[in-house]
Amino acid sequence: MSGALQVMGDGFVIAKRNLIKVKRVPDLLVASTLSPIMFVLLFAYVFGGSIDVPGVNYREFLIAGIFAQTMIFGATITGMSLAEDLQKGVIDRFRSLPMSQAGVLIGRTSADVMFNLLVITVMSVTGLIVGWRIRTSFLEALAGFVLLVLFAYAISWVMAVVGLLVRVPEVFNNAVFIMIFPLTFIANTFVPSDNLPTVLRAFAEWNPVSAVTQAARELFGNTNPLQPVPEAWPLQNPVLYTLLWVVVTLAVFVPLSVAQYRRAAAR
Repeated sequence: MSGALQVMGDGFVIAKRNLIKVKRVPDLLVASTLSPIMFVLLFAYVFGGSIDVPGVNYREFLIAGIFAQTMIFGATITGMSLAEDLQKGVIDRFRSLPMSQAGVLIGRTSADVMFNLLVITVMSVTGLIVGWRIRTSFLEALAGFVLLVLFAYAISWVMAVVGLLVRVPEVFNNAVFIMIFPLTFIANTFVPSDNLPTVLRAFAEWNPVSAVTQAARELFGNTNPLQPVPEAWPLQNPVLYTLLWVVVTLAVFVPLSVAQYRRAAAR
C-alpha cells in the first residue's frame, strides 16, 4: 500500500511540475489551441460548403472529428516532454532522487489530461460559435467528453514509449506526424468513411480514431437518425470498441513505458 501511495504522491508532484511549466511557457497552450481552431474555421467556412453529409449540418458533423484530432495531438506532448527531459538531463536528476520511476510517467500523462481538458473547453466554445450544438442530455454529452479524454490518455502512453525510444524532440515530432496524419485523415473525422475508396474505407472503419469520433457524434447527438446502420462492427458499437481499445492500449503500453523509462534512465 505504501508503494502505491509513493507512486501516486510522486506522480502528483511531477504533474504539478509539468502544469507549472505550461503556465510559464504559455506559447505551448496558445499553439495547441490555435491549430484546432484553424482547422474548425478552415473546414467549416472554406470546405464546408462543398462537403455534404446527409441529414446532418456539416459543422456539427465536423466538431467531433476536430475533438478527436486535437486530443491525439495533445497527447504527443507526453512523448515530446520526455524526450526533452532525457536530452537535458532532467531524467538523470530524477534518478538521483528517492522517487518512483512509474510516478514520473504517471505525473507526465496526468498533466496532459489536465492540459487536454483545458484545450477541449476552448474547442467547445469555438464549436458553439461556428454553429455546433449538443442535442442530447447532459450525461450523454459528459460521457462523450470523458471518452475523448480517456482516448487521449491511452495515446499519451503510446507517445511516452516513442519519446523514450527517440530521445530527441525534433526527431520525435517528425516521427509522430508520420503516425498521426494517416490515423486522423484516413478516418471519418472530416468526411464520412462511405466516401472513401474500398481499401481506405476498410482501414477507416476499423481505425480507433473513427470509432471515438463516431462515439462522440452519437453522444452529442450529431448524427442522422435515419442513416443506415454502419456495416463495420466498430462503427456499430463505437463506445464499446473505443473502451476496448483504450484498455488494451493501457495494458500494453503502460508496462512498456515503465520498462523503457528504466532502460533510458540507466544509460
